[in-house]
Amino acid sequence: MQSVVLDTNALLMPFEMRMNLDLAVASLLGDVRMVVPGPMIGELKNLDNKHAKAALMLARKYEIMQTDGTGDDAIVEAAIRLNAYVLTNDKELRRRLRSLRIPMIYLRSHTHLVLETIS
Repeated sequence: MQSVVLDTNALLMPFEMRMNLDLAVASLLGDVRMVVPGPMIGELKNLDNKHAKAALMLARKYEIMQTDGTGDDAIVEAAIRLNAYVLTNDKELRRRLRSLRIPMIYLRSHTHLVLETIS
């Protein structure tokens, strides 16, 4: 089963953009395993955002994966270990993922998710 690693802003998307993350990802990849690196839980707990609490509850619905790295390093580590896609809207992280040839999913036009594979 294909895995998708979620970063902090991906966990906020359903509340900021009013989208069902599970359905949106399923429409691109079918049935997937959603994974949240452990450091993202800490980020959400300390985030000053009105949707942080709801995003934290959503994150706990998915598999939590312990990583050695923190922040973007944790995302990259999880993606490499799982051979997974990364769901993010972070431009710097997306640039880094492209350079590492890690496939990603991101929000386009504030309306829908798109898949970017690196061949």
